[in-house]
Amino acid sequence: MDENKQTVSYELIDGIACIYLNRPNSLNAVIPQLIDELNESLERAEHDRVSVVLISGRGRAFCAGHDLKQDKQEQTETELRGHLQRLQDVTRKIRQAPSPVIAAVHGYALGAGCEFALCCDLIIAENNTEFGFPEVGVGLSVTGGISHLLPMTVGLSKAKELLFLGERFTAKEAKNLGLINYVVAPGELENEAMELATRLSNLPQASLSRAKLVLNHGSQSTIDSAYEIEVEHVLSTTISEEARKAADNFKSRKQD
Repeated sequence: MDENKQTVSYELIDGIACIYLNRPNSLNAVIPQLIDELNESLERAEHDRVSVVLISGRGRAFCAGHDLKQDKQEQTETELRGHLQRLQDVTRKIRQAPSPVIAAVHGYALGAGCEFALCCDLIIAENNTEFGFPEVGVGLSVTGGISHLLPMTVGLSKAKELLFLGERFTAKEAKNLGLINYVVAPGELENEAMELATRLSNLPQASLSRAKLVLNHGSQSTIDSAYEIEVEHVLSTTISEEARKAADNFKSRKQD
């Protein structure tokens, strides 16, 4: 493999950052370079002040997990810890990003690929997509905050089943479990994902950003803490110029 080849590509389309995992010949399997470039692309999207981030995969899959065929180099504990922290930085950056992040998933979303998808704010998948966590079966461990995010979504018992057995599940099953939002027919993913991104980009951005922040915060805090941050967000959105314009536009549409 050419180590200098770009493993993640970035395009800016009408204020939407389109980030593509770009190792199609390896089903976008994860290597250290891909992790670094994905983090860099997420940082670039924040620097560009985009309205929405859309993450998808080139070729036949979103991401088939870690590249187990790559030659493993001996690492010290410090080096391994640094690598794992960079991997977890993907989840941190997605969840802390001011803009909503959409995962458009097809083919396979396994292991780290499943983690990348499920840490996004909204997930849309082709109906023939296969999800799964094969880590335990190959002697690895989950990362990306999945030990927190998965039980919070599907419950502890189901999370143990998915991780212990590592069995693959379909997009329809993922939607029924509350893990993803939309299931579309093959060939419709790109258009449907961009339409969803466009809908989000047309919303008042300050309110959208605060909605993401308050939900992420509220799901991990006490209800009293949630009350407090909600008040602060209502005050800030109510007095903002963007909020006033959005309210005026809504009133105008109702009158029409």
